[in-house]
Amino acid sequence: MSTVTCEICPHSCKLKIGQTGLCRARSNIDGSIIADNYGRITAMALDPIEKKPLRRFHPGSYILSVGSFGCNLTCSFCQNHHISMSDFHAKTVLVSPEELVRRSAAAQKDGNIGIAFTYNEPLVGYEYVRDCAIVAKQFGQKIVLVTNGYINVAPLLALLPYVHAMNIDLKAFNDDFYKTIGGDLQTVKRTIALSAAACHVEVTTLIIPGENDSEQQMRDMAAWLADIDPQIPLHVARFFPQYNMTDRPPTNLKSLFKLAAIAREHLQYVYEGNC
Repeated sequence: MSTVTCEICPHSCKLKIGQTGLCRARSNIDGSIIADNYGRITAMALDPIEKKPLRRFHPGSYILSVGSFGCNLTCSFCQNHHISMSDFHAKTVLVSPEELVRRSAAAQKDGNIGIAFTYNEPLVGYEYVRDCAIVAKQFGQKIVLVTNGYINVAPLLALLPYVHAMNIDLKAFNDDFYKTIGGDLQTVKRTIALSAAACHVEVTTLIIPGENDSEQQMRDMAAWLADIDPQIPLHVARFFPQYNMTDRPPTNLKSLFKLAAIAREHLQYVYEGNC
């Protein structure tokens, strides 16, 4: 049987014909890696840009937000697990790149500036994001990614010329934490550094009690981000129990504000909020 390696992310899934990768969205079909979720939309909404969250990219505007299914990490606290942990059995509507861009253009009258790929991990549907971005560029529309940043260098660099803004989850500044969710910190750090050199980048960290909430970890994270650019906005988000992590309380607000204050020692723009 023909085995093919998926080259989108560091999992490098080696798939036999008919097998699907860890992300549940990419399969070996007749000897080629195919995105099973290509054009298959599970959610679509016209959102305020601040909801992505992007606070310093065209504030006050709206963006057409779309999601599909699948993710290449396994976060037990995922807020969109009903689609991120789903597969091709998910209820979807097929929307071509051309149709999606037409819908986005039609929403310009409502303040829309482009398309945000969000809700699930967009880069497991890499080819759809790329094709939509190419079409959108012809119409001057903005492309936004809300991503976990777990992607290989080559596909990232090929996509960045079409991307205007990203919000990247930096889930912890701790290698052990990333191992528990099936990723690695160095890959995400690399994605942030490369992306910040190419487009507008904001970073989000969900503060989970007892997991990634140490003051030293925040101090190290903020200092590292500041070395890239002290004007990178950081969103310090509040955790609420959900999915498979219901064994701890929401983030203590006093702790959240303290961590945000520590981040401000290094970064110019730090925002506290709910996730």
